[in-house]
Formats: sequence, structure tokens, C-alpha cells
Amino acid sequence: MIVVTGATGNIGRTLTRMLAESGEQVTAVSRHTASVPEGVRHVVADLAEPAGLRPALTGAKSLFLLLSGDLHATGANPAHIIGEAAACGVRRVVLLSTLGVVTRPFGTTRIAMRSLEDTLRESGLEWAILRPGGFASNALWWADSVRTQQVVAAPFGDVGVPIIDPADIAAVAAACLLEDRHTGRAYELTGPEVITPRRQTEAIAAALGSPVRFQELTRDEAKAAMTRSMPAELANDTLDILGSPSQAELRVSPDVQRVLGRPPRTFADWVARNVAAFH
Repeated sequence: MIVVTGATGNIGRTLTRMLAESGEQVTAVSRHTASVPEGVRHVVADLAEPAGLRPALTGAKSLFLLLSGDLHATGANPAHIIGEAAACGVRRVVLLSTLGVVTRPFGTTRIAMRSLEDTLRESGLEWAILRPGGFASNALWWADSVRTQQVVAAPFGDVGVPIIDPADIAAVAAACLLEDRHTGRAYELTGPEVITPRRQTEAIAAALGSPVRFQELTRDEAKAAMTRSMPAELANDTLDILGSPSQAELRVSPDVQRVLGRPPRTFADWVARNVAAFH
């Protein structure tokens, strides 16, 4: 049995499907009732209360651990989840971390994530760590304005980073859960090229076959929007990267290719699969 947390999100939903289609028994964990693929067991649990995960973890061999935004907040202690997994007999944990633990290691949220990585390494469990950069699916923040106003509103219009398709993160996670060769490895995951918000807007317009205008936001305007769905500290961290990416954050990593044997998908690929969200 493989347990997938965050099973209704952009990564977890795809990972759950991939594992089920490969013939694995899968338990999908989410905070709320949700539909899951046929044959997948669904457990409602809150990762903020690790003891509540016992029904999902008991009898499982592996765990994909994805933390929700509030578990990145000051005072959260997700290390207890790893302890609970070990106590329930889980043998392997694949942790979704962040590229920021390498590129900007001194921010509060990144210090906390590095600590969680260290806890996992020292747990005695088999482990793999995934460190993605920005997600292509963050473009869904623009879906409503594209549908209603044909506008993408974002900060730093001409500053880009190599964002990654969440489906590629899911595919790498599946490989790490299923293949022993990834045990003890940390992978940095990016897309195939640096792409700016302005160029993302052009890709959305091309997929729709209709014009979409780019509108530049100030940092404060962007932060106000982002803090509706994430802690302010995490929003600041994200904006620091988007506005002034370091050379390490601009680097296109070879790790997706190494794990999957193919290049990472482009942003245009992601838009083509998700264009209905912008109609």
C-alpha cells in the first residue's frame, strides 16, 4: 500500500492516478471528502494532527508527503508525521520539499523545511526528497481574470524562472516510490526553460486562440492576492524568488530527464492540457 497525502491537489491527484494505473494499492489522503480513481481507498485526515493519519498509514509500505500551506507556517511541526509513519511500519517516504532550501536556505520557512528533510534523513526510513521550483499550475491563479477580462495580472512581467509541470513532479514521485535506485537521493526539479509571466500570457492566448493582455502588478498588490491562500511569510518568499531569481534559481536542472528518461514538459504543454480552465 502506498499513501498519498495532498491527494486532491495538482500533484497528488495525478500521482494517485499513476500509481493506481500501475497496479499499486493506493490510499489517498485529503482533508475533505473527494472522488478518487476506482480501486483507490480514500481517508479523510488533517496532517496537522498526525495521530489522525494512523488509519491511512497502518499497513502501508510507502508515503508521499506533501505539506499544505498552513504546515509551512511558524509553529507547525510536521516532523511528527514522519514519526507517525515510522511507528505505523512505513518503510519509505518521498518528501516534497522546495528548491528554496538550496537556493535561499536562511528564510524561516526554508529553515523549517530543511529541518524536516534532516528529520527524514535521520529517521532510519528509506527516503527521497523532491525539490521543485515554481509550478506551471500557479497560472491557474489567472484563470478567472482570463475568463472574465482576457487579462493576466502578475508582478515582474519580464523576470522568468524555469517553472515545472506538476505532472512531471508526480511522475518523478511515482518513480521514487516504486524504484529502489532513487533511495537516498534529492532531486531538483525544473521545467525545460526560463519563462516569464509575459511569455506565459502569450502561451495562454495561443492555446485559447484569442488575445490575452498582460497587466503588471506591484509587489504589494501581488502579495495581497497571494496571502488569501498562503501564509504571508511564504508569499514573501515566493515573491523574492519571482522578482530577483538567483543564478541557481535560473538553472535548468537535468534531474527530470535523469529520472524519467525524457525532458520535462513545457509550459505550453501544460496550458494545452488545462486550457478549459481559461475558457
